[in-house]
Amino acid sequence: MHKTLVVLAAGMGSRYGGLKQMDSVGPSGEVVLDYSVHDALRAGFDRVVFVIREDFEQVFRDIVVARYEGQVPIKLAFQTLADLPGTYQLPEGREKPWGTGQAIWATRHVVDGPFLVVNADDFYGREAFEIMATFLSRQASGLCIGMVAYPLVNTLSEHGAVSRGICNVTPQDELARVEEHTGIARDGDRIRGIDTSGQVRELEGNEMVSMNFWGFTPEIFPHLERHFQTFLDTGGTENLKAEFYIPSAVSEIITSGAASATVLVSTGQWFGVTYREDRAAVAEALNQMVDDDQYPTPLWKHTN
Repeated sequence: MHKTLVVLAAGMGSRYGGLKQMDSVGPSGEVVLDYSVHDALRAGFDRVVFVIREDFEQVFRDIVVARYEGQVPIKLAFQTLADLPGTYQLPEGREKPWGTGQAIWATRHVVDGPFLVVNADDFYGREAFEIMATFLSRQASGLCIGMVAYPLVNTLSEHGAVSRGICNVTPQDELARVEEHTGIARDGDRIRGIDTSGQVRELEGNEMVSMNFWGFTPEIFPHLERHFQTFLDTGGTENLKAEFYIPSAVSEIITSGAASATVLVSTGQWFGVTYREDRAAVAEALNQMVDDDQYPTPLWKHTN
């Protein structure tokens, strides 16, 4: 059974100040997504789909796709503002992308089996890919959803506040809901964030958080289309900055009873390049992993 890695690489990275997906962090010029491709292929994924914007297609092909040609089947999917369900039209003045829910829906024409979705600018670690590969390999048929979550303390930035989806998990390891918190940062020996009601909340650090590491079967696509339509009907066309996020879509699917979502836990360290200042720390950590023989270099010569 084929398993596909889907890499969300259409974001611009406004806080970072540029196309951080193209910024090398590894000792041989590797970008962060190279580590995801390497770990996914090592875990048993055998196809890769990159979700990008059309305006930097050639640069992406030259820098990233060329590295893997002849080694693994690669396809591109484009996240465009005009890719809307049914007869919906692009609202005048809309410039902001529609969000991660639409980005995943954009792969509906190129993904035909179980697939994993990751962010291009996040380092997740080998363990997460192995956990998800095992989960997807056990799915027989129908709509299946899995998510690898991390302890909050393993996902913070030393250079600014972050937003995280804090997971409410049932005793059966199923996702009950994801509650978005913003402004999460250390305050001395404490961690504080702002919940959905706007209240400052003290966090323990062991809360499980979603880092956009989702596993799906292709049956997710009609559900995404339906919930995308609901999003558009309930203010998505009027609010030119509103986004259709995948955690919201999954929460609605769970609430409707269409499927449950299994929460799988990785105790590994997550690295993210949210701020430009994060890059040095990420590069140092990845170089140390290469020195410790956890990763070869250059990665794209060691995909088989």
